[in-house]
Amino acid sequence: MKIAVVGPGAMGCLIAGFLKSRLKDEEVWLVDKSQERAKRLREDGIRIEGISGSVTVKVDAAADAKDIGIADLVIICVKSYSTEDACKDSKELVGDNTYVLTLQNGIGNVQILNDHFGAEKVIAGITNHGSTLLGVGRVRHAGRGDTIIGKADGKVTSALRNIANLLTKAGFETKVSKDIDSVIWSKLIINVGINALTAITHLNNGRLTEYEEARELLRSAVQEAVRIVKRKRIKLAYDDPIQKVESVCKATATNVSSMLQDVLNHKRTEIDFINGAIVRQGRSLGIPTPVNGVLTNLVKTIETSYDKIVKGG
Repeated sequence: MKIAVVGPGAMGCLIAGFLKSRLKDEEVWLVDKSQERAKRLREDGIRIEGISGSVTVKVDAAADAKDIGIADLVIICVKSYSTEDACKDSKELVGDNTYVLTLQNGIGNVQILNDHFGAEKVIAGITNHGSTLLGVGRVRHAGRGDTIIGKADGKVTSALRNIANLLTKAGFETKVSKDIDSVIWSKLIINVGINALTAITHLNNGRLTEYEEARELLRSAVQEAVRIVKRKRIKLAYDDPIQKVESVCKATATNVSSMLQDVLNHKRTEIDFINGAIVRQGRSLGIPTPVNGVLTNLVKTIETSYDKIVKGG
């Protein structure tokens, strides 16, 4: 099987590295829009450290999809705001029998992929593995968790099972869900409660529950999102959303959220696809989302004013 992983970030490098090192019979490519960075990845490989040990994996990397050709499986790992561009750049990878899998944060990515490639090719999913980008092709594997994939129509096909088995063999314990919307929204609720607050406060996940003011904001943001979930009649994977988010904070206490990583590195965040998505959904449904609105605006202010931040003396 030819597999193309699109996006050389923390999760893209982790997935490509695991696939390449643990599935010897598969052809694995990493797609990077930067020619220079793709060259470095080809020369230096991917270096993974952390809970899974330390390993350097030689990987095929290319900036032009034409150099790769049609793949059997394309895994989209770019930031959500780059999904549209990634689709355009990846069209040469997708043939009649190609499946396109998204393992991204937030909501809205599946619809973008559907628009470009057709819903019959698109597989939605989430992964709860944690990965931190340390440099070009260097990542720290920071945490393990379930990976869950599924089709929007709820059908469980042999192709879907085969992809789940392949990911499991590569080290990502993968389940197939008949209700992938529930899975995606269940993860979104957790990200809504954690990511923006960590980006604003610069706190690790676990610290959020140690301060009553932060905990109150976390709960309010989650409650607003849950009202939308109930209106949309989406069943979450847990009964008590606030308890779930707080338990995830504690279970990932030392983790630096992906949004905080972006802020610390002065990069654009995925706020529009997480708390911002709650604001848009609330507006369309007539449900007030003032806390998510404030969190969204604060993060967007931070990310557009990196060059104006006052440095401490």
